[in-house]
Amino acid sequence: MPFKALWVTETETGTFERTIVERLIDDLPAGEIVIRVHYSSLNYKDALSATGNKGITRKYPHTPGIDAAGVVEISRNEQFAVGDEVVVTGNDLGMNTCGGYGQFIRVPAGWVVKRPSNLSLKECMTIGTAGFTAACALYKMELMKMNPAMGPIVVTGSTGGVGSIAVSILSKAGYEVIAVSGKTNALEYLQHLGAARVEDRSFVADPLKKALLKPKWAGAIDTVGGDTLVTLLKACQLEGSVVSTGLVSSPKLDATVYPFILNGVNLLGIGSAETPMAVRLIIWEKLNTDWNIKDKLPVIAKEVTLEELNSTYIDSILQGKIMGRIVVNLNNL
Repeated sequence: MPFKALWVTETETGTFERTIVERLIDDLPAGEIVIRVHYSSLNYKDALSATGNKGITRKYPHTPGIDAAGVVEISRNEQFAVGDEVVVTGNDLGMNTCGGYGQFIRVPAGWVVKRPSNLSLKECMTIGTAGFTAACALYKMELMKMNPAMGPIVVTGSTGGVGSIAVSILSKAGYEVIAVSGKTNALEYLQHLGAARVEDRSFVADPLKKALLKPKWAGAIDTVGGDTLVTLLKACQLEGSVVSTGLVSSPKLDATVYPFILNGVNLLGIGSAETPMAVRLIIWEKLNTDWNIKDKLPVIAKEVTLEELNSTYIDSILQGKIMGRIVVNLNNL
C-alpha cells in the first residue's frame, strides 16, 4: 500500500534535501505493529534529523518524526488489536527508524502505548515527547519529595514545547510557577497556561559568577542549559530539585559542587526516549488524570499539514520562532 512521507536525502555534495514522496509499507523496518498515523508533532530533535544532523540520525534517506499517534492497521502482538488507537513517543522512532512524518510506521510492540482514555489522538500529540518530558521532570521531582508547599518552581524556555506543558502541568498540580522567557509577547500566553509570574531571562542570570546565591526558588525545570542551569542550581533552596531537559543555550555545565554539598540540591536528568515502559505508563496515566491539561492544549497547539511542516516550521523551530507545539495532521494527504 502506498503512502506519503517526508523523505530526507543526502546529496553527493553533503547537503540535505526534503521532499514528500510515496513509499510502501513493505519498505518500512521490521516490527510487530503497523500503525496508520493520524497525527505527529514537531520537536527540536525532529528538525535536527530533518536537516541532516548525524548525531540524531546516522543514515539517510530517512523519515523523521519522534512522535506518532494513530490506529493499529496490522498487529502481530496479542496486546494490540487492529483498530486500537495508540501512541508512540521516543525509543528510536524518527531517529534511525522511519518516524511519524509518514502516514504509516512499523515498530516493535514494546514501543506502543494505548491512547489514554481522556485524551484524543491530537491531544496526545500536542503533548508528545515535549510534554512527556515535562511530565517526567515533575514525576522525578516528586520522587525527591518536591511538593507545592516548598515554594515556587522556575520554568525556563517557557514558551517552547517542554516549557509550555511544564507550566501547565505544574500549575494543574498546585505549584506556583515562575515562567522565564525572552519573548516580549509571551505574558498573556503564559498566564493563561497558569504561570503566577513571568520573568525575563535576566531573572536567571548571574553576571557576577558567585559560588552560591540567596535561595529564590524551590526547584526548576530547565530547557536551556549552560549558565542558566548553573544559576538555577546556585539559587535553589535547601533540598530543592533542578531538572535538566535541554541545551538550547549550551551543553556545558561550568559549575562548582557547592549547591550540592552545602544546600543538598538535586540535579536531575531526563532521558525521555529511553523511559522504561512501566514508568512510561505511569506518566501517561498522570497526564490522563491528575495532570490532565486538555483545557490548555488548544492554546498550546498549532495544527499544520505535512507540506507546511516541510516548507516553514522545521526551519522556524531551529530559529527559535515557535511558541507552544506544532501538531502535524497526516490525514487526507
